[in-house]
Amino acid sequence: MNENATAAARARVWIDLLLSQFPELLAELAPGRSARPASAPRGPARTGGSAPVRLHVSDAVRDITDGVVELEEAVLERLGRGRPRKARVPERLRRIAALLDRVGEDEVLAEHVLSEVRRMARRCGRALGEAEPLVRVAGRCPWCDSVSLRAFPARRAVLCVNPGCRCGNADCGCGAGTAYRHTWPEAEWAVLAERAGVALETLAAAAGEAR
Repeated sequence: MNENATAAARARVWIDLLLSQFPELLAELAPGRSARPASAPRGPARTGGSAPVRLHVSDAVRDITDGVVELEEAVLERLGRGRPRKARVPERLRRIAALLDRVGEDEVLAEHVLSEVRRMARRCGRALGEAEPLVRVAGRCPWCDSVSLRAFPARRAVLCVNPGCRCGNADCGCGAGTAYRHTWPEAEWAVLAERAGVALETLAAAAGEAR
């Protein structure tokens, strides 16, 4: 996989993450939705007797919405596709994702798309009070055979999130209790990819992005 295609594959990971996060971000603006203590700003503004206006959330929604619109316009212009039809953010993201194969043929465009979707996914995660993005990895855990593999890009690691998973290694903390999860660091990704039945490039794209 060349560098351009790798950038496009990584962009797909962040688009998928943003697709899962953005609806929750919109839900945070719903009337009566309680603020998250970890992320709520001090002294939230109120409108009359209504629930607090969560300015950091509304700012993130506006930033991401504008960013997705501008990104789709830039992609289509670069690819000679004209202007995009109006649509909501999830639909625009899916349309961008559908063009990633073409995007991967253009070094400048691939890096731009990766940079923007990564930035927006991180912004969305911060607004939701999430300490770290979590990305689902295709394939099955070699130890428990469940579809429970998750990538933690900030840690550059893949974990099995199945509470009942045990690897059988006496030196691994996963046997000590459910508070610990079996972890594959970057040095073990090739072995994990083979045992989980997933391409190494796909796993690396999910797990290899530093936050």
